[in-house]
Amino acid sequence: MILIAAENVSVKRGGRTILKDVSFQAYAGEFVAVLGPNGAGKSTLLKVLAGLLKPSSGQVMLGPKKLSSYSLRQLAAQRAYLPQNPHLEWPISVERLVALGLTPRLPATGGLPERMTLAVTKALGQCDLSDKRAQAATTLSGGEFARAMLARAIVSDPGLLIVDEPITGLDPKHAMQSMQLLSDIARSGTLVIASLHDLTLAARYPSRVIVLVDGSVAGDSDLLTEELVHRAFGVKVLVTGQGDSRALTILSTSEKSALSVEKPA
Repeated sequence: MILIAAENVSVKRGGRTILKDVSFQAYAGEFVAVLGPNGAGKSTLLKVLAGLLKPSSGQVMLGPKKLSSYSLRQLAAQRAYLPQNPHLEWPISVERLVALGLTPRLPATGGLPERMTLAVTKALGQCDLSDKRAQAATTLSGGEFARAMLARAIVSDPGLLIVDEPITGLDPKHAMQSMQLLSDIARSGTLVIASLHDLTLAARYPSRVIVLVDGSVAGDSDLLTEELVHRAFGVKVLVTGQGDSRALTILSTSEKSALSVEKPA
């Protein structure tokens, strides 16, 4: 079952082409990582897929209908979107911030129904924020706020979850936990699409990798390859092992090993 499909999507701004003829299909249960160097068009693509930016040409299909045919409220009820570098000015509690992710489904009057309170509690626990529930969100550290925003994105259990650089600013422990969480959410049946810069974590957790270079799809694979990484980032890598023992070693310009990761089951 195809959940979302980009069909020859192009985006132009100020005479510059940011995306050029991007096409792919993605399915429920996939964890798709979008990789590419700075300026490759990753954030722009995610905004188009989320229905927040209209392409200059081409179209996006969500299920059997054009994405452009959905109202913003209809979209919000089906997909969640976490932008890169989100901000918050109001000193609301972490609990209230996370509950905002339920806004499209909230009743018109009254308080938060019990089932929604339980959903907030679950999301806080998944993002290791249970002890921050009553704290003002504006007093969180950068990493804690990033996790709170991820909790807000997942609280509604969306069918489509689009997250732009969700692990920026996280310490290694919470970055790995967040990636494992996204992987688990995908395995539960949600389509997860995330832009990433960390090749280590991109090699470990996503079930599929789409690589953008200069606004075009340079590769679409179920794992990173030496050729794909070199084409996208201009660095040499060494891939060893097979299956669960597959390892990706990123080499420095001096050919010395800089980083080695293994892809677990």
